[in-house]
Amino acid sequence: MAREARRLILAPDERDRLSKIAHARLAPQGLAFRARLILRCAQPDKPTNLQVAEELSCDPDTVARWRNRFARHRLQGLRDLPRTGRPRAFSPSRASSGCGLGHHQAC
Repeated sequence: MAREARRLILAPDERDRLSKIAHARLAPQGLAFRARLILRCAQPDKPTNLQVAEELSCDPDTVARWRNRFARHRLQGLRDLPRTGRPRAFSPSRASSGCGLGHHQAC
């Protein structure tokens, strides 16, 4: 039998902040999606992970992951964690200043 989804209760300032993130034009897409997900999870009708997943076209495990992470870390939990592994070798600032690093650059 499936466990009941964790109930989220948002403070008014959290709800305002999540709404701003969800509707911001320049917010990263992943962060805006997570904000919409949390706002839906906190609705008074107490939606299940499956309901939210169907409405937002994602996997129920994704809903469960972000619901639990938000419950533990609140707004800070919605940010991406640092990537593991070797740092990127390419830097956009290096590419614009170097010779021959981009297409059609004249030296």
